[in-house]
Amino acid sequence: MEARRAREQLRRRYLLPPEAGLDREGDAGPETSTPAEKKEKPLPRLNIHSGFWILASIVVTYYADFFKTFKENFHTNSWFLFGGTLLLISLSIAFYCIVYLEWYLGIEEYDVKYPTLVPITTATFIAAGICFNLALWNVWSFFTPLLLFTQFMGVLMFISLLG
Repeated sequence: MEARRAREQLRRRYLLPPEAGLDREGDAGPETSTPAEKKEKPLPRLNIHSGFWILASIVVTYYADFFKTFKENFHTNSWFLFGGTLLLISLSIAFYCIVYLEWYLGIEEYDVKYPTLVPITTATFIAAGICFNLALWNVWSFFTPLLLFTQFMGVLMFISLLG
């Protein structure tokens, strides 16, 4: 008998929201609301997490002489050219989706209407990251993925502040 009661309580716990007011008969009162009716407050754009990544990216750029290293190795390594081309393709598709499809045409869910755009963009971006890791491996060795990931997260968090 106790197991049946425990199962019934467990079943009720997941059927009703925890803040639902129950009157004495076990029926939900009129003040209850469904989870779909509740609107979640959006997170602030600038928080500790995004501020940390932006600051870390700035520190890595400064202390690793990122732009100087990039300029010195750009013309000597073919991985840079291939990675830059893939990155340009990835960013072009992303800007097409965000600026043209979403802002100009007003298509909110462009990934539903054009399902191949997001996987192509992701694949070209990952391939560009691999090419940049190969190009800079002789400069920073095993720190290269860590430095490039920090740069990526800083740029990503900075872009999230814009939109």
